[in-house]
Amino acid sequence: MAIDTGRQFKPINIAVLTVSDTRTAENDTSGDILVERLQAAGHNLAKRLIVKDEAAVLADQINLWINDPDVDAIVSTGGTGLTGRDVTPEALEQVKNSHDGRDIPGFGEVFRYLSLQTIGTSTVQSRACAIVAGGTYIFALPGSNGAVKDGWDGILAEQLDSRNRPCNFVELMPRLKEV
Repeated sequence: MAIDTGRQFKPINIAVLTVSDTRTAENDTSGDILVERLQAAGHNLAKRLIVKDEAAVLADQINLWINDPDVDAIVSTGGTGLTGRDVTPEALEQVKNSHDGRDIPGFGEVFRYLSLQTIGTSTVQSRACAIVAGGTYIFALPGSNGAVKDGWDGILAEQLDSRNRPCNFVELMPRLKEV
């Protein structure tokens, strides 16, 4: 990370969404890791919720947060695998299409590259992805603690830091709704 110390850090409001049929507030360790890391970085926790692995429910929740002016970005954990209940990428596709949004393909590509270093070829089972829709960034990470650490530490910590050079997601936020 190339931090430009001459630039001011701009905290953003991040919502954390855990996608799981089994996790609760008491055992949502991946959500806890995200909250800890985003707050340690200086960002604000805007919202936090656990939802079931159901594409319509997930898409509805993301749409609510896209329409919430207090949410700048959403980071989800879970639902990115290959099983029939893993529907996070499909929910993001629905959200993207309903908002004339865009994929951020580099996010999944870099995530899988980083994950290759820690879990080897098992990373091919990950469908980590990201979109921008309605002026809001939505990042979908796998549900394991290691995956959340890889995604935050290796990508999001830098790209959500307004001082990161040569560029970062934060500096683009005012222009995300341009047509």
